[in-house]
Amino acid sequence: MTMLLDPNKLPVHLAIIMDGNGRWAQQRMLKRIVGHQRGAETVKMVVEQASLLGIKYLTLFAFSSENWSRPPLEVRALMTLLKKYIRQETARMMRKNIRYNVIGNRSELPADVNETLDDAIAKTAGNTGMVLTLALSYGGRQELSRAAAHIAQDVIDGTISVNDISVDLFDRYLDTGGLPDPDFLIRTSGEMRISNFLLWQLAYTELYFTDTNWPDFTINEFHKALANFQSRERRFGLTGDQLSQRGDLSNE
Repeated sequence: MTMLLDPNKLPVHLAIIMDGNGRWAQQRMLKRIVGHQRGAETVKMVVEQASLLGIKYLTLFAFSSENWSRPPLEVRALMTLLKKYIRQETARMMRKNIRYNVIGNRSELPADVNETLDDAIAKTAGNTGMVLTLALSYGGRQELSRAAAHIAQDVIDGTISVNDISVDLFDRYLDTGGLPDPDFLIRTSGEMRISNFLLWQLAYTELYFTDTNWPDFTINEFHKALANFQSRERRFGLTGDQLSQRGDLSNE
C-alpha cells in the first residue's frame, strides 16, 4: 500500500546513492553481481515511479570514480550490466518521454559502453519529460577540479575574465550545468555520508538515509522517503517567520 503524497510538494530534482547491492548479495551467500542485477530491477521501479509522480529530474549515482578500484571481474560485470540496462530500457524511456543524461568522466568508460550511451542519449534527446541522469565514473572532487581547470583555461584564452567568476558561472562549468541542484538526496544501506557525490550541488539539499539495501528498496520505501521530504521546512538560511511572510506576499 503506497502513501498519499502531495503532488505540489515533490522534489523537482531527486538524487539517489544506490548503496547495498553487494551487501544484499553477501547476506544471502550470493555473488555480488547478483545483488547488482537485483538492484537494476529497483532502478526500473524508481525511474517509473518518479516519472509517474511528476519528478522532473532524477540523478542516480551508478558508478563512482573510486569504483574502478574494485576487482576487475566485478567492474567488467558492472559494465556489461550497464550496457544491458541501457539497451533494454531505451524503448521504455521513449514510451515514457524520459530523456537520458550522463555526468562523470566518460573518457574512463569502455568504448562499447560509451557507444551504447551515445545511442540512448541521441534517441531520447527530443523527449520532454523527466531527465534521468546517470552518474558514471563520477566523483565530486574530480568534477570540481575539471570545472576549475576549464575556467582557468578560459581566463588564459581571454574568453572570460577573473572578475566574471561567480557562483552562477561556476555552475555552468560543472557536469550538471543546466540542471537545478537536487532538492532531496536518498541514500540506502545505512551509510550516512555523501561519498564524493555532487559536492557542490548538495549545498542546500535535504538528506535522507535508510538502512534498507537498494535491492530491497520498494515502492513503499520510496514513498516513505518522499513523505519525509514533504514534512520538512526548507529555509535556505531564512527563519520560519520570514518564509511565512514570503508565503503571505505570494498570495497577494
